[in-house]
Amino acid sequence: MMYHGLTLTALFRCFLLAVVVTVGAGGARAGLFDDDEARRAILDLRQKIETSRADMEQKFDQKLDQKLDQKLSEESRRSAEEGQQWRRSLLDLQNQLEAMRVEISKLRGQNEQLARELSETQRRQKDAAEALDERFRKLEPVRVTVDGRDMLVEPGEKRDFEASLAMFRKGDFTAATAAFVDFVNRNPQSGYRPSALFWLGNAQYATKDYKSAQVNFRSLITLAPDHVRVPEALLAISNCQLELKDTKAARKTLEDLVAEFPATEAAAAARDRLTKLK
Repeated sequence: MMYHGLTLTALFRCFLLAVVVTVGAGGARAGLFDDDEARRAILDLRQKIETSRADMEQKFDQKLDQKLDQKLSEESRRSAEEGQQWRRSLLDLQNQLEAMRVEISKLRGQNEQLARELSETQRRQKDAAEALDERFRKLEPVRVTVDGRDMLVEPGEKRDFEASLAMFRKGDFTAATAAFVDFVNRNPQSGYRPSALFWLGNAQYATKDYKSAQVNFRSLITLAPDHVRVPEALLAISNCQLELKDTKAARKTLEDLVAEFPATEAAAAARDRLTKLK
């Protein structure tokens, strides 16, 4: 151990040297001290040295303990400060992570809302597209076969013609007459026109409007002389003539029917009526 730059051993040697000097001096004064006194002096000196040594060691230990305590205190303080700094850093990091979690949750919610809105928009667009396609389909010409004729007609024409024919078949001849007149007037170029004139004539015949019926039957014959309904139209004209008491005209019509369309059912009916008219 060191004490003010000197080791304890060095101090002890100094004391021992002092004792030797004292003893040597005592040899010159041998008469003054005897051996017991010298021995006691040495023991006292040794005791003092030990006491001093113990005191010095105690002080050194105390000073060392103080330095250690100070060092430990400084280290503890530094560690505490570093710990506080780490805790603050950790707390800041936790706060940042929590803020990030909140932001991520918010963004996830926004994404889910956007996904729902996108899905709803796509559904609406799909529905709108399908509705638009349906409207276009309703506006596009459709292929139909009426009285043996294959043709393209507008959806509205098809709907109106079928509605008018449905009225006739239900026996509502007045309504059917009005519907067919309206149809013919609104669709002068329609492929349905010859058939519409035929059924219009029949509806008028059913309501005893024989003159108008004859006009429409003849319009059919003029418009489409090769139409499958022409023989029936001629037979219907003869019926109107008979109802109007024009037997001569009726006979002429029936004869023309037999001559022009001999193989038809209408011609067979015409022959039977001609026989009865004779």
